[in-house]
Amino acid sequence: MHLKSSRAVAKEIWDGGAAYESYVGRWSRLVAREFLGWLNVPPGSRWLDVGCGCGALTQTIRECAMPETVHGVDRSPEFITFARQQMSDERVRYDTGDAKKLSAKTSTYDAVVSALALNFFPDPPQAVAEMVRVARPGGLVAAYVWDYAGRMELMRHFWNAAVALDPSAGVLDEGRRFPLCQPEPLRELFQSAGLDEAEIRAIDIATKFENFDDYWKPFLGGQGPAPSYAMALGEEQRAALGKKIRATLPIAEDGSIQLVARAWAARGVRG
Repeated sequence: MHLKSSRAVAKEIWDGGAAYESYVGRWSRLVAREFLGWLNVPPGSRWLDVGCGCGALTQTIRECAMPETVHGVDRSPEFITFARQQMSDERVRYDTGDAKKLSAKTSTYDAVVSALALNFFPDPPQAVAEMVRVARPGGLVAAYVWDYAGRMELMRHFWNAAVALDPSAGVLDEGRRFPLCQPEPLRELFQSAGLDEAEIRAIDIATKFENFDDYWKPFLGGQGPAPSYAMALGEEQRAALGKKIRATLPIAEDGSIQLVARAWAARGVRG
């Protein structure tokens, strides 16, 4: 069975905090802990989270990094509303904002970070330049992105199956769309921004699903490229896609599915 989904219909949607959280937010939180341990920013620092989404990284900074303040900005008002509802802490603030023109003054923050957002910014070099601008001299600029083309396995299984059924879906596959989400392009982006001591590392986390429904249902929430594609299909086509994916997953005897999610992380210091 071949799927036929209009690329115009499969428009990416970013307005459902709960749906996004069940899709990748829960996994981003696990990466965030490893990421913050690698950054090792001193307690009492001022943080900015650019493209904060539902607040996974912002909240982890608050919980693990003992910050003085954390400011999260995102262009989605719906995500900002969701993030605000998750916690009440005078150290944490969320605002709508555009990564290409941050409202903060130059040299404001000790650490400027971004989680799973660089590749979705219309102009990543401009966004990183803005992150550098608002970091203080000697401050840290860092980010992480999914390894879409490699070991972000929950998405790779989805797109491999989708493209097998509908070759035109390949143009929507993040692994093809975002070459930035690989070590060398990411390193080049940070070095081109004038950051010193640019480093790249992989962060791997286990993504265990209780059963196929636990894996599949988040794709029906419509948040992000793969879920948007899935929900643009007809019911019969969507069922065919689910069946194709299921056939490729390493399902254990108890029905659980153990995958790996890899993120590439980058960091550099403002001179």
